[in-house]
Amino acid sequence: MSASPSVYDRLKEMGIELPPLAIPAAAYVPFVRSGNLVFLSGHIAKRDGKPWVGQLGLDVDTATGKQAARAVAIDLLGTLHAAIGDLNKVERIVKVMSLVNSTGSYVEQHLVTNGCSELLGLVFGEKGLHARSAFGVAQIPMGACVEIELIAQVA
Repeated sequence: MSASPSVYDRLKEMGIELPPLAIPAAAYVPFVRSGNLVFLSGHIAKRDGKPWVGQLGLDVDTATGKQAARAVAIDLLGTLHAAIGDLNKVERIVKVMSLVNSTGSYVEQHLVTNGCSELLGLVFGEKGLHARSAFGVAQIPMGACVEIELIAQVA
């Protein structure tokens, strides 16, 4: 019986390269570890290294918002790797909280956030299944379309 593929094998198969740890844009740290929990600060969606700007329901559609949320998930994985040194130590993605920059009438925040949730499931399998909240908000720093934070349980 062969061992299951590592998290890094899965990332490689998907063509995903982890980004370096991002420098915070304000007075906070990118992550805090407390016991076996790691809390990742909110990461905004970026495209080509710049904030992925826009508002869902105005100038960004749901499919594009989902791509932005997937991009955030990749950045979150880079930060989690920096925090613990080895993503194979993740025992569980516990919680994801997503803020979607959206108009008052936009109601598909949950579908946008699936871009992050689905990637976490592909990377971690059952360990990637998590509790989640997805909110519509009037604005996100730098005009980004999506911001997501994450809590992980690690060995």
